[in-house]
Amino acid sequence: MDKKSVVFFLIVLLVLAGAGYYLVQSVQATVQGANEAMQPFKESNAALQTQVADLMHPTPTIIPDPATYIHEIRALARLETIQYSVEKVITAEVGQGNFGFLFGDKLLFVAHGVAIAGIDMDKIQPQDLFLANGALNVRLPAAEVFIVTLDNNKSYVYDRETGLLTQGVNDLETLARQRAEQEILKAVMEDGILAQAQNNAELFLYKFFQSLGYEQVIFIP
Repeated sequence: MDKKSVVFFLIVLLVLAGAGYYLVQSVQATVQGANEAMQPFKESNAALQTQVADLMHPTPTIIPDPATYIHEIRALARLETIQYSVEKVITAEVGQGNFGFLFGDKLLFVAHGVAIAGIDMDKIQPQDLFLANGALNVRLPAAEVFIVTLDNNKSYVYDRETGLLTQGVNDLETLARQRAEQEILKAVMEDGILAQAQNNAELFLYKFFQSLGYEQVIFIP
């Protein structure tokens, strides 16, 4: 191949390379332009999907009333001496007869609750504290359960089954929650929460009175 042919061949290669480069740039510009043109449609589609998701799975909005009504204020002198944390599974159901699959409603509620017990120091009267033979005699009020409440962050409906022709009982979960509190109270009472609360109160107050200088402390019924 002579020099002219070589030069011509190189020129053709350069032209083809340049054309290919401009073709690639043109294709990229076209794709970018198409993407930019489609961007509003993509954003609109994403917004539509978000709206549909909000409609299908709405987020509850909680709006508290700005007005607050305080009905009562009481001074308390409670000595809390024991706390139970209890889990209880409650089944609440209605219409579970032969036509339960049509009109029945049933749920399983997992309740996490707390029970707190102790003694009410406000019930101690002056005659309940007296010295006899160098010993401090103390008569404590009976222990009591101060509160039984559900932990709403941990309590939940595990399962619910409603009949084909019913949308369920509106207050069934409320009834399950109320029964759960009753069952938690029953469980801690059966476990002896009051006796433990009384013993813990006596132990705490024994150390307290000793720190005040009373070497001998007797708890009387």
